[in-house]
Amino acid sequence: MMTPERKQRLLGILSKRQPGLTVVMENVFDPHNISAVMRTCDAVGIQDIYILNSLIPRHKKWGKKSSSGVSKWLTIHQFTNTNTCFGELRKQYDHIYTTKLANDSVSLYDIDFTRKTALIFGNEHSGVSEDAAGLSDGNFIIPQMGLVKSLNISVACAVTLYEAFRQKSLAGHYDQPQLTEQQWQLLKQTWGLDEDIGSSLFSQ
Repeated sequence: MMTPERKQRLLGILSKRQPGLTVVMENVFDPHNISAVMRTCDAVGIQDIYILNSLIPRHKKWGKKSSSGVSKWLTIHQFTNTNTCFGELRKQYDHIYTTKLANDSVSLYDIDFTRKTALIFGNEHSGVSEDAAGLSDGNFIIPQMGLVKSLNISVACAVTLYEAFRQKSLAGHYDQPQLTEQQWQLLKQTWGLDEDIGSSLFSQ
């Protein structure tokens, strides 16, 4: 049974969720990498995560140790077709960027994360696919000064999302609920929260 204190804590977390930001993991092999990304997403208030497996089998589970059970609080969308995935992304987000080293890549710090943005992270070996890059609005890189020009996907995601967190915090996106009332009610029901408590918080 959920205690009143836990309900209030979950409602507080729900009030910070950011529907204008998402992560897409494309053909990521290691379930522990996926789980680590999920944990970072939860930490910065991302609710919806997209997993695109166009070249590898659909994942049946994530690495529990890395995610600390956080996946049950996230809304996970799985796709096996790139065009279908991007079609859904276009309904929700105004800008889609891939992490890809290219001549036209911009710095992470040049992205405006106060807009509705989806971020595509590729797999551990070949990165983002050409199909995904071709459907996106642009590429970005994380500036680095060392010999190695790539980061583990979970590290790259964490660096990127905390820049987004910084920008969204300065813009006041965490100061009041960003979810629509429909999103709020659906998640409140999914999370097992009482109607009266949830409604009063959303109306504040």
